[in-house]
Amino acid sequence: MNDAPTGAAPEAKQDVTVASVDILRIMEMIPHRYPMLLVDKVVDMKPRVSAVGIKNVTINEPYFTGHFPTQPVMPGVMIVESMAQTAAVLVVHSLGKESEGKLVYFMTIDEARFRKPVTPGDRVYIHVNCIKQRGPVWKFEGKAVVDDKVAAEAIFSAMILDK
Repeated sequence: MNDAPTGAAPEAKQDVTVASVDILRIMEMIPHRYPMLLVDKVVDMKPRVSAVGIKNVTINEPYFTGHFPTQPVMPGVMIVESMAQTAAVLVVHSLGKESEGKLVYFMTIDEARFRKPVTPGDRVYIHVNCIKQRGPVWKFEGKAVVDDKVAAEAIFSAMILDK
């Protein structure tokens, strides 16, 4: 599903695949900060089409103190949020510098499935593919993969807005 999405998508400001976006650049692109910044790096980003985010899961994540103290598991909602943040970086890259720092709000989360627990020490590869884009609304499919196994997947849409 790496074809260009349907809809009235404007031409991307940058048409080239980007090899890597580090954490400092991610923090320029999206407004999330610790403890809610849930993507450490974005790789293989193709404007308006796809991106792969990386989340290194550590025991220091604040949600592990209560989810669950004797057997830490990353909450599913945090995994879906990491998909959305990876997608937000893709959107900002696709639209160009003037979109940096804008807010991206969830509109829908559909077909969410949690297949395997994500635990401290895991490196999660977050694959997002743009399904459709119309105006400020973007629709994606996302998969979180650990050790070549799908841990979670969802279809979601979001709207990009000024602060």
